[in-house]
Amino acid sequence: MTNILVTGSNGQVGSELRELSKNYDANFFFTDRDSLDITDSEMITGFIEKNAIEIIINTAAYTAVDKAEEDKGNADKTNHLAVKYLANTAKEKNIKLIHISTDYVFDGKNYKPYNENDRTAPNGIYGKTKLAGEEAMLKINPKNSIIIRTSWVYSSFGANFVKTMLRLGKERDTLGVIFDQVGTPTYAKDLAKTILDILPKIKNENVSLYHYSNEGVLSWYDFAKEIMHMANIACIIDPIETKEYPTPALRPHYSLLNKAKIKSEFGITIPYWKDSLDRCLSTWGERK
Repeated sequence: MTNILVTGSNGQVGSELRELSKNYDANFFFTDRDSLDITDSEMITGFIEKNAIEIIINTAAYTAVDKAEEDKGNADKTNHLAVKYLANTAKEKNIKLIHISTDYVFDGKNYKPYNENDRTAPNGIYGKTKLAGEEAMLKINPKNSIIIRTSWVYSSFGANFVKTMLRLGKERDTLGVIFDQVGTPTYAKDLAKTILDILPKIKNENVSLYHYSNEGVLSWYDFAKEIMHMANIACIIDPIETKEYPTPALRPHYSLLNKAKIKSEFGITIPYWKDSLDRCLSTWGERK
């Protein structure tokens, strides 16, 4: 039976992988920063040797986008150096590595959905450290390994936009939500299922890049409106511009990802964002 290591298992994608793993014929080792420090290369090697790991799914990340602007060292350790150590070990031990990255490696100034070969130009520390992790993995080039960039992740686990909107919508009569940032949400369960489904099909000499989000296009304003509608919350959502809600880190104004490559090469179908939101809200009883 295949031994699979999942890092960042308390995060959104990691938690969904844990739930779905019950239906897969493999031995899963779910770790967090307390059980496996992936910023320690010797600890990674020891864990992998002890447990005869054959596949690594790295969902661990420093995702506090604004905090990263003042905490570059820790962001770099998790988003860059840890990926470098995992890739080195994967290459040395001939282990398959799946690493999750982000749309923040782009500056958001495109006019059509980003494909895997488009120029990267991150705006802030979070995006820069995630890109550095990608570049380290590509340079080390472990066999049978891939990078999946995703965007706007939400889940019934962890903190995310959907949960924030549900909470604030119940507390307030009106909310202002940004309408001039466009992209597509990603239900973490859909991404987790895709990862597990494509694992047996990953066979490549060089590290491959893929994009994954749900289908469709919308703004954060549209997303918030649909959340309120599905949850039957009376809160009024007002559209605001990004400049009305300044943050320490710049967000990409355009985050649409072209998913043609992952759909074509692995023969997968990606759910429409509204259908996935419906399923997610139903999971924790918020769908009315």
